[in-house]
Amino acid sequence: MENSCGNFHEGSGISLQYERDGTFRHTCGGPLIAANWVMTAAHCISKSRTYQVVLGEYDMSAGEGSEQRIPVNSDDIFVHPKWLSFCAACGSLPDRLQQAELPVVDYEHCTQPDWWGALAIRKTMICAGGAEKSGCNGDSGGPLNCQAEDGTWEVHGIASFVSALGCNAAKKPTVFTRVSAFEDWIAETMKNN
Repeated sequence: MENSCGNFHEGSGISLQYERDGTFRHTCGGPLIAANWVMTAAHCISKSRTYQVVLGEYDMSAGEGSEQRIPVNSDDIFVHPKWLSFCAACGSLPDRLQQAELPVVDYEHCTQPDWWGALAIRKTMICAGGAEKSGCNGDSGGPLNCQAEDGTWEVHGIASFVSALGCNAAKKPTVFTRVSAFEDWIAETMKNN
């Protein structure tokens, strides 16, 4: 049912923040996939908002002095053309960067009716975590990192959603978008922009 690939880091890399009432607030995390490129979940983005990317953020309740704030031009935001909006979970967010080792749950288990079910989970998704450790509010866009045989870490998933029953609900692992399903689109977008 599980394999050992599953190191989930909330917001590992950056904090994506939106402006509201003159203040920037964390909305999602995301990994740096190249020098000037961040990958995050599509539901984190609204064309009507102003964003900044913050690098080096560990504790949002304190200024550590190592943060870099980079404004994001709306023309530099690319959302996959087949993405469909749905209601994402919301709630209070932790101040500090979180991480957890999450076991990957195979497709056959995750699509069972008493788990997420075949209608909720597609082959373009990865399930990881469980009732003891899982993603939660504010984790969207964070990477599911897996260690390759040569010891390097690769981004295999981007946190997408958790259960409405709660963050650590039984048989409701965190659902990640499978990065490999979108490699061609990512490469083409980076090449053309």
